[in-house]
Amino acid sequence: MTKFDFKDLILFENEDYIVINKPPHVATINERTADKSVSILRMAKEYSFDAQVAHRLDKETSGALAIAKNPEAYRHLAMQFEHREVTKRYHAVANGLHDFDSISVFLPISPVKDGTAVKIDRQKGKAAETVFFTLKAFRRHTLVECIPITGRMHQIRIHLQCLKAPIVCDPTYGGANVLLSSLKKDYKLKQETEERPIMQRVALHAFSLSFQLMNGETIKVEAPYPKDFAVLVKLLEKNN
Repeated sequence: MTKFDFKDLILFENEDYIVINKPPHVATINERTADKSVSILRMAKEYSFDAQVAHRLDKETSGALAIAKNPEAYRHLAMQFEHREVTKRYHAVANGLHDFDSISVFLPISPVKDGTAVKIDRQKGKAAETVFFTLKAFRRHTLVECIPITGRMHQIRIHLQCLKAPIVCDPTYGGANVLLSSLKKDYKLKQETEERPIMQRVALHAFSLSFQLMNGETIKVEAPYPKDFAVLVKLLEKNN
């Protein structure tokens, strides 16, 4: 596990809140199976004693994550999440070419038995809605902006699968890997070498977060792409 300096992750900070650019492959909260592993919550509490994460990002997902520095700030933001007053925008690289112009998917979701994934369940599922926009189309892939109205587990991932646009490197929901050999016609792999996918995780990034501060001011914080996501997008653009 790569070690991070928490201060280097901070995009915004005042007396009540911190917004960080969460790295991929780091859990938001402490994992039950490995209590001593690095987590955002653990690092945040070392930085600010009363810190509480206000929402979660999947371990593989990078991007904007809000942290409250005191109980009052936590309650203030929690109420905004409850009333769907927080705007979250994610960017995803999806398999296939798609022209999404404010396409809304409203399909209920329930977890599968082991809790590691979800399924569409029209009878017993909880309401889930996501809106999608195409940002850029490449030869065989699409950069998509995803705005979740609700906040269910794996909501964006399964809703994109329903649109036949599964996220790159997401085998759970039908997303295929991207190989450099599939982009470059003259690509040659060294003998006895197995080609690795360009992206080693689900190609999903929490690009921006908008919410109201304690003084009533609304802020929008954008999180730059991490290296792996930026490289994938750059290669798709270059070989388009």
